[in-house]
Amino acid sequence: MERQSFAFSVFIHLAALLLAAVILAPLVWLFVMSISPAADLSAKPLRWWPQAADFSRYQLLLSTVANSAGAAFTASLRNSLMVSGMATVAAIAFAIPAGWAVSRTPALNWSLSMVIATYMLPPVALAVPLYMGLSYLGLLNNVFGLALVYLTILAPFTTWLMKSGFDTIPREIEAAAMIDGASLWQTLRILTLPLAAPVVATSALFAFLLAWDEFFYALLFTSDQRAKTLTVAIADLAGGRVSDYGLIATAGVLAALPPVLIGFLMQRALISGLTSGGVKG
Repeated sequence: MERQSFAFSVFIHLAALLLAAVILAPLVWLFVMSISPAADLSAKPLRWWPQAADFSRYQLLLSTVANSAGAAFTASLRNSLMVSGMATVAAIAFAIPAGWAVSRTPALNWSLSMVIATYMLPPVALAVPLYMGLSYLGLLNNVFGLALVYLTILAPFTTWLMKSGFDTIPREIEAAAMIDGASLWQTLRILTLPLAAPVVATSALFAFLLAWDEFFYALLFTSDQRAKTLTVAIADLAGGRVSDYGLIATAGVLAALPPVLIGFLMQRALISGLTSGGVKG
């Protein structure tokens, strides 16, 4: 193996530290804001660390007292988990067979390209048709209706990712299994899907993040705690005449925890899925 010079190793480590600082600095400052008294956030010069940590905002937002800010926040947190989870599961269920079919039938590539082309349309162009459709079905201000809208966003994206993952699996393996007597379903369930598991995990994680962070459609199609998601709830905190920036930062920290925990638990599969197809033997 080629030996690296000491100077190059130092440069690599410094670059990695700089990248980590750039990525983590906004998150650290968000947490600092969440525990800083309001006076510290408006003080001049700005105090980079509070004299006394204040965790009362976390207690406020996690409270379940009826008609409180905490009740609205926890309801929106539950709605976001339900909508993102349902949309992700449905998108993966559609993407696996669709991605496999397009991967194994190159003549169908045009269909995936046309579906992906829908991302070229601005969301506002689809707002009226989607609103009318949900209204007709009675799914306005409903978590299932919002999940259905998110499915239209996630399905093309996850299908494209799954197709790329299936492309890396040799067709000869599936052909050999079928020659040995395995049915198509058995081949997919026992052979193909386990090999594509990292890509499935990566697709699911990215789909969940897209649904979790979506704001525009959630703002249009929800109106109260029955379906309002976290992104809309956080925007409501900033919508008053006087905004508590510390409370908004606290909501941001709490909203970031579920994706971070899911990403941490799935990091090995995520890395494997992102590097899938990078090396072909």
